[in-house]
Amino acid sequence: MDTSESLTEEQDPAPQAPRRLGWRRWAMDTRPLRRPAYRRLWISTIVTAVGSQLTAVAVPKQIYDITGSSAWVGAASLAGLVPLIVFALWGGAIADSMDRRKLLLITNSGIAVTSLLFWLQAFAGLESVPALMLLLAMQQAFWGLNAPARSASIARLVPENELPAAGALGSTVMQTGQVAGPLLAGALIPVVGLPELYLIDALALCVTVWAVYRLPSLPPLSATAAARRAGVREIAAGFRYISGHTVLLLSFLADIIAMVLGMPRALFPQLAAQTYAPYGEGLALGLLFAAIPIGAVLGGLFSGTFSRARRHGWMVIGAVVVWGVAIAGFGLSRNLWVAVAFLAVAGVADMVSMVFRGAILLSAATDEMRGRMQGVFTVVVAGGPRLADVLHGTAGSAFGPRTAVAGGGLLVVVVMLALAAAVPALRYRV
Repeated sequence: MDTSESLTEEQDPAPQAPRRLGWRRWAMDTRPLRRPAYRRLWISTIVTAVGSQLTAVAVPKQIYDITGSSAWVGAASLAGLVPLIVFALWGGAIADSMDRRKLLLITNSGIAVTSLLFWLQAFAGLESVPALMLLLAMQQAFWGLNAPARSASIARLVPENELPAAGALGSTVMQTGQVAGPLLAGALIPVVGLPELYLIDALALCVTVWAVYRLPSLPPLSATAAARRAGVREIAAGFRYISGHTVLLLSFLADIIAMVLGMPRALFPQLAAQTYAPYGEGLALGLLFAAIPIGAVLGGLFSGTFSRARRHGWMVIGAVVVWGVAIAGFGLSRNLWVAVAFLAVAGVADMVSMVFRGAILLSAATDEMRGRMQGVFTVVVAGGPRLADVLHGTAGSAFGPRTAVAGGGLLVVVVMLALAAAVPALRYRV
């Protein structure tokens, strides 16, 4: 990154932290939270992480209650994926051409209004699947516009040497939300009812809007970027930028390798029903789905062990390889608790990979390109696991679930090491 961008006027001066001693060296690195602007953004992420999971549980539950069909639940997921991809790419271009704080205010307000509309249709007893799918598409479109601006703003709020720590803080909150949100939704539905989950999400988003309102203005740093229209040409320019910067391309490829070849969640139901049936199918299924997020949360809580590492590329390579080994170990495990342990290790590795891939994207790209890089990142993160569902589902039917999982994990290791050996750029990115 250009040294002129390493500390901009939006970044709050922070007092020098005392040297961390004893066990605190291993705990989460909280240096970015000493900066008020980043702290506000992080607080808004906490609310979003939990609240969004309430809606993520309520929508498929309501659709299933109306139709009694899992196929409709799957169709609704696809209805949300397409606008997420389209608007994440467009949102990245918009984030590079306007004040990112203003874009965050608009999109967070849009998400809140959508949650309120979800509540109104449920409260009125509309029971319309098309209406639910339309609202889901709207919500995901707003989220696609929001995510690139949110992520790209971080490099304007903290200095470069704190980017891994900021990434760990944000990722830990999101992963915690994936664990706590569904549990909270399950506890609340019998008490307050399903419609109120939407209302709670909408009210919580008001806190997010307030936190974003308190951020400093984040306009484009160059007059050229401010005058540019966010259209197809700018999106295409973002892809050309990636192709011309090998380290950025490789950071995306690393995630695609790990997620497409090594994310076996489509096989969790079959494994729970067959391999781990003696432990109780329901218990096994819940543990399998929770293990990776729990591992990621643990990795975040002890991110002090790795957040100060300088060789970001080596950290990504190592994390993806560990992910592959852990997934292969999971595939070979017949004991449920050993399988869960392997998945938890995979979750830790995923956290490390996420932190350093994010740091590479924010530090290797110029500010006028960060929004588009984060837009592509959003698409990769959203699309990779869904492609994995298709690949692993097909392979599981052809070769058996355990063979498909173990083979996918080994492929991750082989392909990642081959890529690292063939292209040195990723290995030596600091």
